[in-house]
Amino acid sequence: MALPDTLRLDGQTALVTGASSGIGQAAAIALAEAGADVAINYRSSLDGARETLSRVTALGVRGTLIQGDVASQDDVIAMFDAAQAQFGPLDIVFSNAGRQKDGPIADMSLDDWNAVISVNLTGAFLTAREAIRRFRAKGLRPEVSRAAGKLIFNSSVHQRIPWAFRANYAASKGGLKLLMESLSQEVAQERIRINAVAPGAIATAINEAERDSDGGEAEMLKLIPYGRIGTPEDVGRAVAWLASDASDYVVGTTLFVDGGMSLYPEFRGNG
Repeated sequence: MALPDTLRLDGQTALVTGASSGIGQAAAIALAEAGADVAINYRSSLDGARETLSRVTALGVRGTLIQGDVASQDDVIAMFDAAQAQFGPLDIVFSNAGRQKDGPIADMSLDDWNAVISVNLTGAFLTAREAIRRFRAKGLRPEVSRAAGKLIFNSSVHQRIPWAFRANYAASKGGLKLLMESLSQEVAQERIRINAVAPGAIATAINEAERDSDGGEAEMLKLIPYGRIGTPEDVGRAVAWLASDASDYVVGTTLFVDGGMSLYPEFRGNG
């Protein structure tokens, strides 16, 4: 069944950071399904990025691969230059690249702290700053979208839920929440829409060992009222919706895609 016009992204161009696997890959494909051309950023996983590219172009839209580290200012600027040279001005940016380096706080090195903050928070800042600059330069294209640009961050339920032994990750996502909201407050009057998705437990490589361990999936499901672990496609579809005119009045909002995990289900019946 064809998508309603307000959900279509025909004639629009998108950049997805960290698109070689997982949520980034699923979002790139969802944006392509809606009709957008997609620039696929990756840092080191060329094979995964090529798989994303193959699946994007099989949908009849254009795709391109762009290597770069979102924690590097020079790489981020070069990434946007390359995407714009290939497709013209960008309409959609999904700031997705992220990482974890877990550990108890007494043992967490400064390098482990900085490694996570530099990608998850500083990388999001660098990507957002460049996206806003490009959206401003492009201006409105009412024939393709009601907004001058759509910037979507990949946050986490841990922007709300504390996460022991992962203080660097939780801090990065808590900071990302207020980065998103502050930027949205700053630029919404320019018709630049900024929002975030906050995934819960999603079946990706990052938690594969935990899910496959003895009883691991059952323990995870105790935290998910909806009774299933999410898929990258669940989040990808949410990103595509936030990028579309169907969500044109949604500004500065975090969309939790978590099966109810952020409802603190362990408190059910124990209040």
